[in-house]
Amino acid sequence: MQEATFMILAALANGGLAIARSTIYNVYMATRAMQEATFMILTALADGAQHGYGIITDVRDISGGQVRLRAGTLYMALDRLRSDELITVDREEVVDGRLRRYYRLTPAGTRLLADEAARLQAHAAVALRRLDLAGGVAT
Repeated sequence: MQEATFMILAALANGGLAIARSTIYNVYMATRAMQEATFMILTALADGAQHGYGIITDVRDISGGQVRLRAGTLYMALDRLRSDELITVDREEVVDGRLRRYYRLTPAGTRLLADEAARLQAHAAVALRRLDLAGGVAT
């Protein structure tokens, strides 16, 4: 934490914009539950590289229409996932005069998605077991 504080003070002293990544913050973010949109984006990319619109439609399909990502939300999430090194650009191509960028999971992204899926599955198994013990109805 002292290192991050020093970086912020040094940047401010030089008249710059301070942007720092604290180790404490990164550890906290890595251990807390994943946001649903993040989980769905990583899940979409687990099937292979996709471009933005492909991710939006795949997320809608795999969620049964319950998660509908807007373009702005998606691209902010993709930028964050890239900076966290969970995804990377696979390739770029020009289609109808427009750049289409394809993203894919990194090994770290694959591990994080697998860990989160296992965590969710374990929690769901406990809930289903408890519901079954209660005759299928929560008491």
